[in-house]
Amino acid sequence: MDALLSEEFAVGSHEVLEPSERRVPMVFASPHSGQNYPLEFIAASRLSPLELRRSEDSFVDEIFSAAPAVGAPLLRAHFPRAFVDPNREPFELDPEMFADALPAYANTGSPRVAAGLGTIAKVVANGAEIYHGKLTFAEALRRIRGYYWPYHTTLKELIEQTQRIFGFCLLIDCHSMPSKGVRGKGMNGLENVDFVLGDAFGQACDPRVSECAEENLRAAGYTVVRNNPYAGGFVTRHYGRPDEAVHCLQIEISRRLYMDETCMERSARFSKLKEDIGGLMEDLADLTRQGL
Repeated sequence: MDALLSEEFAVGSHEVLEPSERRVPMVFASPHSGQNYPLEFIAASRLSPLELRRSEDSFVDEIFSAAPAVGAPLLRAHFPRAFVDPNREPFELDPEMFADALPAYANTGSPRVAAGLGTIAKVVANGAEIYHGKLTFAEALRRIRGYYWPYHTTLKELIEQTQRIFGFCLLIDCHSMPSKGVRGKGMNGLENVDFVLGDAFGQACDPRVSECAEENLRAAGYTVVRNNPYAGGFVTRHYGRPDEAVHCLQIEISRRLYMDETCMERSARFSKLKEDIGGLMEDLADLTRQGL
């Protein structure tokens, strides 16, 4: 666990794995797989490092690491979701978490905030509270300015670069989901679902994208649903604008397919899933070559 305690956190908060050549109009992003936990964050938490990792989309960046081989960049955050969540609006904040008043522009009433999972999370995915005491807004602002905004600046640049080269962009936002559900999300009998594809109920991408992904995954033997309970977070809804030539699909993978959710380690099935995701990426790349 010592590898998770990083004092060099502000440097290299995210990374882009670039292909040798951009061959397809795609960008892959993994906002929640970061495992660099700053010492001051650990000290402020009532939870152990292992407990804090319950909110991670562990190893998702590795699962999608074939992106450069496909011809597309992969953006991955190194900071953890429990520290600051780039799949939220920039200021979805719970006023009860802070010792001082929040600015008027903060969104304090969203369903994500109510669930304890705002931009600065109150709880990890299983509902356990993160902090010993209250934070200051200055601390939230430091995280948003130092980690959240740089991530989105890079993501926006990657999308715009792709549009300039190809005329349009398909963004794949890569996530995983706990097999037992998550606080604030009723799984509605989905414990046996392998993938949830989120396209904001058809608003975030050309329907052929979701259809291609679903057909590929079903052919590989997986159970797939769309938009329930994950229709796409801030990234999907903010960047997914087909009328502006940007399409976005969120992919949620059940963690039981590739890891031990108790000890947070890869399972024997990890390599098979990664191979299957490689096939999915190739099929989506083939689709984009036809134009969207």
